[in-house]
Amino acid sequence: MVDKEFALNDIVQMKKPHPCGENRWKIIRMGMDVRIKCQGCEHSVLIPRREFSKKMKKVLEKGEEKN
Repeated sequence: MVDKEFALNDIVQMKKPHPCGENRWKIIRMGMDVRIKCQGCEHSVLIPRREFSKKMKKVLEKGEEKN
């Protein structure tokens, strides 16, 4: 299994849309868990990394790396 490449501040598409109708999520925290924020209603969700990898469909936009 190839791990999908994702990083902090990326905009990703999940397999199922959020109940508000939006399917664009921004990765706002990464660690053992991944916190994503809905780009429609600003609701944030904490998902275990393994589960996130299964539920993520693709990366829509790469986020800016702050160094």
